[in-house]
Amino acid sequence: MDMRLTVLRILIRCALPVLVSGQLMAQPADFSDYQQPLPGSELLIDMVAIQGGVFSMGSPESEKGRRADEGPQMDVRIAPFWIGKYEIPWDVYEYFIYESGDPTTEQARASADVDGITRPTPPYLDMTMGMGKEGKPAIAMTHYNAIQFCRWLYTRTGVFYRLPTEAEWEYACRAGSQTAYFFGDNADGLDDYAWYSGNSGGKTHPIGTKKPNEWGLYDMLGNVCEWTFDQYAADTYKKLKKDKPLENPVNPPTELYPHAVRGGSFQDEAGNLRSAARAHSDPSWKELDPQTPKSNWWFPFTPFVGLRIVRPAIPPSAEEIQAYYTIEPIPEY
Repeated sequence: MDMRLTVLRILIRCALPVLVSGQLMAQPADFSDYQQPLPGSELLIDMVAIQGGVFSMGSPESEKGRRADEGPQMDVRIAPFWIGKYEIPWDVYEYFIYESGDPTTEQARASADVDGITRPTPPYLDMTMGMGKEGKPAIAMTHYNAIQFCRWLYTRTGVFYRLPTEAEWEYACRAGSQTAYFFGDNADGLDDYAWYSGNSGGKTHPIGTKKPNEWGLYDMLGNVCEWTFDQYAADTYKKLKKDKPLENPVNPPTELYPHAVRGGSFQDEAGNLRSAARAHSDPSWKELDPQTPKSNWWFPFTPFVGLRIVRPAIPPSAEEIQAYYTIEPIPEY
């Protein structure tokens, strides 16, 4: 528990803007979009710079399809960060699983004792669920697996990446909008922006093939749900609600289930793709896992869950970064 509270402090510290003469510093001087190369490969991860700001998190009571866990709405101040332009695709994710480049010293030590904790275990099924991989989002990784992917990126690049908080995710998804969807209140326009039950044909699709939101982010709605760092709770907003803007809220995970996922997937109806809509992981996702104990790395049948990464504009210290990455997995039940 103490380690998880430490991580909460890390997230807050590396998210809070710096005060200069009483004014909020919006971002570092070199804050702009960039491409993150992966050493030993030709792979790139496109990162989009997101300016900090204040927004209303959650949905108003008048919003069609609103659920109780989306409120009460609260004003939230978000510090600047970078976020992936796309969901992480299979080619990048498989580079993590089947490391083919020159390993770092840290990775060499870890690979000497492949214990299923420090290094990813190979998939034990066709984790694409028959949908294929080319250009499509990686799927079926656990919350722990997603964080360890971020850790691997750090060992390869020296740059601190992590999962977005629920607040950061919704802020980036809304892209300045206050409507049910980032393009308006009417779901009729969803076909232009998202793969969902109405147009997906029951499968994932290559990333970036629909229109982006106003901040240039693709597939924030649909295709696959995306992990956030937060523990899911139905009353999160009620507990956090304040009169003043809440600074970079996060509900750090202390339980194996449920963790919050956002954005809806190719399987979901339009209402589940609203910007404020929340969903969460469940033990049933591992019911078909043939392993004993069950895997820390893979869900046997979640073709609808993937990830997108975040980099805070102001990074934490090396010690704090290690604290974030080295939390041991919570035992499966």
